[in-house]
Amino acid sequence: MQFEFSTAARIVFGPGSVREAGAIAAAFGRRAFVVTGASPDRLAPLLGPLAEAGIAHERFAVQGEPTVDLVGRGVDAAQAGGVDVVIGFGGGSAIDAAKAIAAMLGNGGDLLEHLEVIGAGRPLDRASVPWIAIPTTAGTGSEVTRNAVLASPAHRVKVSLRSPSMLARVALVDSGLTASLPPGTTAGSGLDALTQLIEPFTSSRRNPLADGFCREGMARAGRSLRRAFEAARTGTPAPDARDDMSLAALLGGLALANAGLGAAHGFAAPIGGRFDAPHGAVCGRLLPAVVAVNVAALERRAASGEPSARATLARYDEAARIVLREPSATTPDLVAWLVDLVDALGVPRLTAYGARDADIPELVAAGASASSMQANPVRLAPEELVEILERSM
Repeated sequence: MQFEFSTAARIVFGPGSVREAGAIAAAFGRRAFVVTGASPDRLAPLLGPLAEAGIAHERFAVQGEPTVDLVGRGVDAAQAGGVDVVIGFGGGSAIDAAKAIAAMLGNGGDLLEHLEVIGAGRPLDRASVPWIAIPTTAGTGSEVTRNAVLASPAHRVKVSLRSPSMLARVALVDSGLTASLPPGTTAGSGLDALTQLIEPFTSSRRNPLADGFCREGMARAGRSLRRAFEAARTGTPAPDARDDMSLAALLGGLALANAGLGAAHGFAAPIGGRFDAPHGAVCGRLLPAVVAVNVAALERRAASGEPSARATLARYDEAARIVLREPSATTPDLVAWLVDLVDALGVPRLTAYGARDADIPELVAAGASASSMQANPVRLAPEELVEILERSM
């Protein structure tokens, strides 16, 4: 048994913890570069604590998902402002952009040199400038991961900038910041969190330390994702469900960063790079098919006497018991529950985003080489990858 585990230097969790942001930032400097989403109104909970701590700030807005070009513009703006600390405040897009900007501020040079797939993939030589992650959604877990996912429209793909040196100095997770999320965002981010718990728990790189995070996170997401969605849909408070989902997202980030992902995320990157499709919703739509196809492939290997296949099948059964809170649940029950969940949450099929049968060969080729696919619990044949997409169309 061999594994390593790394995460943010400090994690602060709890409703109202955003009030600590000013004091936390002051430990790193006096000029903050705040990377956030499109709406300036959502910054109010952060700006008060920064002002009280005497921290000047410059805001940099991320419209949609971050691109390679946007990171370059962010680095230029941060350098011009002479900033000491970067703060990512928002969903996964804002946090990934902040993460990449902080990394390039610390390293300089050409971003493309360090990107996977479309670039040279050269390791970052130096640490990022200090940066703080404050998520306002409960899904990506990006606050505790070591990579930033960036879109390259020219290449029609999403790729990662990745290094252990990119981990945040502080991950500040305040579930109260998610209370105003609309139903669609609650659903998509929550499905991303759930996928990022099931995939590391069953991945080929799973390890005992990540397993504990997955078990706790799956239990919380299983009992609270639909409740959080219904609360958002009806405009009613559900602080306990929001707490559960924020913690599930954090735990999923800790797990995926140290145990890998699987086929749902392997396909989500090329799908997101080719179509205007939200990442979490795509993961959620793919997940039932991924579990079903993986299990069928594992059953064939188990029948031929492969011990590791039997062990992974047991993992899926355990995940079913945890998520459904039913001691007799098995993997088919989990697949049925997932199908019902994504339909209840209004998650469209892939065709709603423009994907067609004619796109399947290209998506299979791209997905097979994606970094997330490499930790899938079983190596899937091309026809099995096709089946996942066909079942999700």
